[in-house]
Amino acid sequence: MIIEGIINPHVSSLVCRVRHTNTLVIADAAFPFWPQIETVDLSLLKGVPTIVQVLDVLLPNWKCGEVFMAEEFKTHNDRKYQAAFKRAVRGVKMTFEPHIEFKKRVPHAIGLIRTGDTTPYGNMILVSV
Repeated sequence: MIIEGIINPHVSSLVCRVRHTNTLVIADAAFPFWPQIETVDLSLLKGVPTIVQVLDVLLPNWKCGEVFMAEEFKTHNDRKYQAAFKRAVRGVKMTFEPHIEFKKRVPHAIGLIRTGDTTPYGNMILVSV
């Protein structure tokens, strides 16, 4: 029995299938459903869990080389939220692009983890190394 790290079998299975240069989406509660990619839904309530909480569990044991986010994140969130997300990615390069371009990357992901987060444009696409 796993006693540390990710104990959710669906998240663990999904994360273990992400290989070199593959992508994984960490999304907010309102993110649209994409039937062509596997989705693990962790949302319980608004704000539970947050994207930052998922990153805090995922990134210590998962090698991430780059994070893509919508540039609208910077104009719709104050410095406090921006700093929290920057800390959560642990120094990984963050690339911001128009939301419309960000969404074009989603169908190419191995999977998506939906959270209960309500941070505007807080969605992320993580690129594995």
